[in-house]
Amino acid sequence: MMASGFALFDTAIGRCGVAWGERCIAGIQLPEAGERETRARMLQRFPAAGEAAPPPEVRRVIDRIVALLRGEASDLSTIALDMERVPSFHRRVYEAARAIPPGMTLSYGDIAARVGAPGAARAVGQALGRNPFPIIVPCHRVLAAGGKIGGFSAQGGVATKRRMLAIEGALLNCVARLIDENGGLGFDPELAVAHVRASDPTLARAIDEIGPFRMRLRPAPSVFAALAEAIAYQQLNGKAAAAIYARVCALFPRGLPTAARLLRTSEEKLRGAGLSRSKLLSLRDLAQKAEDGAIPTVGEIQNMADETIIERLSEVRGIGRWTAEMLLMFRLGRPDVLPVDDFGVRKGFAIAFEKGEMPSPKELAAYGSRWKPYRTVASWYLWRVVERAAARKVMPLGPAEEDP
Repeated sequence: MMASGFALFDTAIGRCGVAWGERCIAGIQLPEAGERETRARMLQRFPAAGEAAPPPEVRRVIDRIVALLRGEASDLSTIALDMERVPSFHRRVYEAARAIPPGMTLSYGDIAARVGAPGAARAVGQALGRNPFPIIVPCHRVLAAGGKIGGFSAQGGVATKRRMLAIEGALLNCVARLIDENGGLGFDPELAVAHVRASDPTLARAIDEIGPFRMRLRPAPSVFAALAEAIAYQQLNGKAAAAIYARVCALFPRGLPTAARLLRTSEEKLRGAGLSRSKLLSLRDLAQKAEDGAIPTVGEIQNMADETIIERLSEVRGIGRWTAEMLLMFRLGRPDVLPVDDFGVRKGFAIAFEKGEMPSPKELAAYGSRWKPYRTVASWYLWRVVERAAARKVMPLGPAEEDP
């Protein structure tokens, strides 16, 4: 079947192309260096097709591709493709690749085994390198042996492949970090900044003025310990909170509070360390829930979705959504957290976008969807905007949770 028309369309990774025939999609084109180059590539691939407004059924395909590349749930596996001129082996490879869900990956060897050709990993790579339907046939989800990224023939090469995988939430080479590890984030900061910059010219100007993304994770020995510290710090300035929490830690062997030890420690000792009555009750509730298994362990929390973590932790007295979001960002290094209730983030948005008033949480959430899947990075830069506007005076990372 010959392509009868083609169109270009914008996505989070750049301007893509789609060609169509009477009954199905004839081809997809990933972005070239610019719009002119992408159009020229489409004309080269589909010389009989003219550029035109896509018909409704093709428009729906475009919408699904755009949604996927925004990090949203979008099923492309049922889109009809013109495989009339595709060799039989390639067709089997493409069908196997289409079965890989977003956020997951397989190796070239895995695909070879699935199409009944074990040992043909190289041939699988060659077939995917000629894939006429990228994104719909997700060749970016196929990696080399050992989890290595492998090649990618699109403009930008491996960087584009990494970006597409990151949007879908795929983990490469075990990049997710434990809460008690020092250093690395669970995402590529350079890639994240590039994505936010490309998605929002206004915030891009703030990024250029502020400079490199310097957020670092704060280690903790356990989820319980991270939350206990967060409760101790609520509604206090940093110096006072640090002093109180240090006195609390000094009550335990090696300065390490655990749920069981905290439950065995008398109220008199805990109050003597400087804890308010309400914070004492919050810590007791946290400890009891940890003992009951309601607080996830380090291993468990790594496999939980952000919203699931927020829901679980918000069941603890004194732990609200903001505290859970701070744990996601600064302890777990999650890439896509936007604390819409945070005063600093809202204030930074008002300054950066020259608004007379701060946006409502709903307005910020709606606008911030363009920063997905790296809203953590956007939030960090909005905090820095406030700092810069206050002549580099250190501002709090956000409002303290209300003491219940």
